[in-house]
Amino acid sequence: MKSALALAGFALALGVPATLSNPTPAHAQFRLDAGRLLDTARSVTQATTEIDEKQEVQLGQQWAAMLVGAAPLLQNASLQRYVSTVGRWLASHSERPDLNWQFGVLDSENINAFATPGGYIFVTKGLAARMRSEAELAGVLAHEIAHVVKKHHLKAIQKGAWSQVGANVASEVLAQRSRDPTAAAAGQKLISGMKEIMLRGLDKADEYEADRMGVVIAARAGYDPFGLPAVLQLLNTMSAQDSGLQLLFETHPPPGERLDALERATGTRLDRYASQPQVADRYARTLGGR
Repeated sequence: MKSALALAGFALALGVPATLSNPTPAHAQFRLDAGRLLDTARSVTQATTEIDEKQEVQLGQQWAAMLVGAAPLLQNASLQRYVSTVGRWLASHSERPDLNWQFGVLDSENINAFATPGGYIFVTKGLAARMRSEAELAGVLAHEIAHVVKKHHLKAIQKGAWSQVGANVASEVLAQRSRDPTAAAAGQKLISGMKEIMLRGLDKADEYEADRMGVVIAARAGYDPFGLPAVLQLLNTMSAQDSGLQLLFETHPPPGERLDALERATGTRLDRYASQPQVADRYARTLGGR
């Protein structure tokens, strides 16, 4: 992860090494290949042993391509670099620091964040606009990193939680291949189906575990670990009827329940780290230039 970019701001605020990498948004790498996706998904679903990292990355990259196809990456290079830098610094403090982690901001007003296998993490522009500090961003990204570290999506596939949806998508793609493999309708159905696949199978236990791990990763990286709880408190004040929150509320436990579960799990053990930086000023400056 080391390269020749000096990050004076991180060095000052968080003690981050000045040689932390300068990631660039991976706009060009997200190209959907339906055949490759189906082949990889099939091999993952049928695997009887642990899925290897190569398969995981291939599957995750194709899912990431679908997300970017549904909501493109925001055309803001400085914000993309910023989120990537924060994300990679956090990932370096996780149990899988050597993955080729990729982070991006989706050009969507919806309030959400996503992870795919292999280390692809996205936050929406809508969520970024509502957060108030780098520590809050770090909490959200660390939650998503935890999903990847624990391989929650892969385990859900192997449990068969997505088998019916996957079969439906595969049938549609194969049928369209025989007629017109580039048909727009097929692409839209594929995207819709795989989005459903990504959103199924992660039960409450997975989300609670990602919350617990997320605050720990954020604290290890030098941030105030209460960034994620602050975001959950913000979400808890918002209406579930807000169209921008509909998907988040449908696919996650209620924010109040997540806060209660996190408090029960951590107690006062994180209080000693509460004085670590929130880095609100830098976050505001960066978001102000979006």
